[in-house]
Amino acid sequence: MIHSFRSDRETALVRTAKGLVRGYAQDGLLIFKGIPYARAQRFHAPEETESWEGVFQASSYGFVCPLLSNDRPAGELRVPHRYWPMDEDCLNLNIWTPGTDEAKRPVLVWLHGGGYYAGSSIEQLAYDGANMSRFGDAVVVSINHRLNILGYFDLSDFGEGYINSGNAGGDDIIAALRWVRENIAAFGGDPDRVTVFGQSGGGAKVTTLLQSPAADRLFARGIVMSGVIGPMLADAVGSGRELAEAMMAELGLHEVRELETVDYHLLAKAYLKLQPAFEREGKYVGCCPHPNAFYRGDPLRHGFREETKDVPLLVGSVFGEFASFTPAPYDRGRMSEEEQLAALRGFVGEEGLNVLLPLFRTAYPERPLIDLLRLDFVFRAPEIAYLAARSRLNGRTWSYLFNMDQPIDDGGSTPWHCSDIPYVFRNIGLVEHAHGPLADPTLPERIQDQVFESVLAFARCGDPANPAIPAWPPCGPDGEHTLLIDANTRVRTDFDHALIAAQTQYMGPVFERMMREQDVQH
Repeated sequence: MIHSFRSDRETALVRTAKGLVRGYAQDGLLIFKGIPYARAQRFHAPEETESWEGVFQASSYGFVCPLLSNDRPAGELRVPHRYWPMDEDCLNLNIWTPGTDEAKRPVLVWLHGGGYYAGSSIEQLAYDGANMSRFGDAVVVSINHRLNILGYFDLSDFGEGYINSGNAGGDDIIAALRWVRENIAAFGGDPDRVTVFGQSGGGAKVTTLLQSPAADRLFARGIVMSGVIGPMLADAVGSGRELAEAMMAELGLHEVRELETVDYHLLAKAYLKLQPAFEREGKYVGCCPHPNAFYRGDPLRHGFREETKDVPLLVGSVFGEFASFTPAPYDRGRMSEEEQLAALRGFVGEEGLNVLLPLFRTAYPERPLIDLLRLDFVFRAPEIAYLAARSRLNGRTWSYLFNMDQPIDDGGSTPWHCSDIPYVFRNIGLVEHAHGPLADPTLPERIQDQVFESVLAFARCGDPANPAIPAWPPCGPDGEHTLLIDANTRVRTDFDHALIAAQTQYMGPVFERMMREQDVQH
């Protein structure tokens, strides 16, 4: 409910390096939408926008990047979405701020999920930055950038003009951070206290920035939420020449520059027709960052860049991730222990059950045994390795795991991919699932306070310590100290390492079978 609103010639008027922008005031905040931070020709590096005369009206969201195919709305009770007009002119950002003064507030720059191929800055309702800005006294920024083959299609073999086309989307993000560096003080923010944070593909983009020299010193800290995904978002290695030539042949084109102007829908159609065969043959298909002189590559393969050792990180995931989207062939709220054991045996066999069960009971004594089928290892296994590698580089890397069940479906649901986002933004009021039947109806608000205060403490000073949570040491030589966030939020050390290793062995084939039966939300 809007309690106050103002939009006139003098309200929310800010001078940027390129000209005046006007937003609007709402409930104690100044809000700006759709501000252009750069411009770009297809497949080329972003360039500075031209200065403008008059006032840019920043009261409407800008275009979002075109998708390769239309999303089919599904799972909206779990991940409520917002869809928006698409256009390649999509290099724009949104800002929420308590004031355009000299307060030098912490700045949080949100990188959306959807891998490197889909999503937008406003795709999820929970991405709204108003509550984070208002209750955190912070400046919140969300950005759009090029995705899929528009943002990640290596054409470097075709000339200097395409030298980093395989990372054009990453260059867009860097251009946005440069814009923030130059302009955010005028919006009440501190350019020396910029935190980049993102979930899923957005979390992976935080790592991509760490591995990109051009991003150095443009941000002070990072938060990687469910963004260490291993092979699912692996670097696109090799040359894009063969794919480009095949697309030109499919489209009846003769020169690569013609790919720059062909209708996007035809371009996407040609790519989608060719991509499956290229992927089966292990050839370059793009749509992920491309290791080269501008991007070092996955740190688990190439190591973290020494230049980033002073950047503190929060890194974590949720208990169920993708597995919690799968249709449940059982009612976890009504099963006896014997029924749970029988169901588990049917999935992993007697040997797997004998190995996994004691490890699961030790790691998650509070959970019903059947939740073993919902426990994520696809994210968690590479995340354990990521945290170990990062904590060897510095002593300012923190681990967390969002372990709070959500009141949806019979017996409740293990937390799914994206279920922690509303808590981070202090937006549980924007999603239905956080307010279902609970034994303790105050729990969602309490968890929201713990998550939100940790994020804002980290954004302010680079350490998540705050009165809402127990003492939480960073990871180090003495182990991975993970904050488990649930009704009994606590810190445990290396608590699930043996379980995740065994689960990867015994449940890999089970997970692949389950994933074929449902759609993953982003």
